[in-house]
Parts: sequence; structure tokens; C-alpha cells
Amino acid sequence: MKFVKKEEAQKVINSDTSYLLEYSKKLDDKDMDFCINTIQGRYPEKGYCSNLKCKEMAYILEGNGTIHKKDNQIDFKQGDVILIDKEEVYFWEGHCQIIMVCSPAWYKEQCQLLD
Repeated sequence: MKFVKKEEAQKVINSDTSYLLEYSKKLDDKDMDFCINTIQGRYPEKGYCSNLKCKEMAYILEGNGTIHKKDNQIDFKQGDVILIDKEEVYFWEGHCQIIMVCSPAWYKEQCQLLD
């Protein structure tokens, strides 16, 4: 069993519109990770992103917004859950706080930013 206190989580700034409260460094698990993402606007700020190796489960803790894919979009609000498959291409837009769990654990090198 592993335990991480909130004050041990690391704040990571992704962009001007997104920051994470990252618990995963202390959990040190290759199979899954955990963070809380706060988005205020569009992320990524331009283009799209795609996770090449991991699935992402997102629970909307508070707020609302839209997740955009190239061919459609999904509006979300507090209490909704979104499962993003690996290699899906998307971007977030909204004002929200999202609990995210990735499997296998997310790492920067597997995340791709696209035009």
C-alpha cells in the first residue's frame, strides 16, 4: 500500500491554462497514476494532444466544458466521467477541475502535441 498526503503532491504547470496537482511521483507506480488537473480555458492552447501509450480516465470534480475531437465534441459537467483511449486526438476547453487516472502511468515522452 502507498499513501500520499495532499501537501506531498507536486504542483506542475502545463501551460497558462492548465496546472496539475501530481501525486504520481510519490506513488511511483508504472501501471497507473493519479493527478488533479485544473483547466481554465483551452488545453493544449493550440492544436490537439494524444497519449500514445496510456488510457486516461477523467472524472469532472467541478466545473464544466467541452472535449473536442477532430470529428465531434462532448460537453461535460461536474460528476461526468470520460474515458480517453490511447492514441485518441483531442483538446479540452472549459473551466473545471478533473481527477485523472492513467494506465499505464502517464509520462511526458508518450504525450504528443499535434497541429
